[in-house]
Amino acid sequence: MPQQEPEWLTPEQQVVWRDALAAVAWIRDELNADLRPFNLDLNEYEVLVVLSEAPDHSVRMSQLAEGSNQSRSRLTHTVGRMEKAGLIRRHTAQSDRRGVIATLTDEGMALLERAAIDHVASVRRVLVDVVDPDDWEAMGRALKSILAVADSGR
Repeated sequence: MPQQEPEWLTPEQQVVWRDALAAVAWIRDELNADLRPFNLDLNEYEVLVVLSEAPDHSVRMSQLAEGSNQSRSRLTHTVGRMEKAGLIRRHTAQSDRRGVIATLTDEGMALLERAAIDHVASVRRVLVDVVDPDDWEAMGRALKSILAVADSGR
């Protein structure tokens, strides 16, 4: 069976695609740099946020991976570091004894509360305040379309 020719990107699409990659990389780099004074990176910050929003500040590791947009293996390493730092503790689920629950410690919550002020300012600096308000809604629609495709594949 002959291989079908791909539908190549137009020059305009190629520019937007490459700009999207560069923008995402720059945003992550900036947010990570701004979290460094708190000895956190963006992945760790997201773990703290997900746990802070959960009932009893506890969630199954599988749900934590999904909520923090990390693979399970990456999350295991991330949580291991955070557990050693006293920010999180892990324990076996009471209900099935197979699951592992991650719980935010008081120290983890205190760190999140300190870092959140700077983090929100960073998000505004690198994304919210640089996007024209007229473009914000369109960007939101575009991102929702992308995430709908991502969610359908899970």
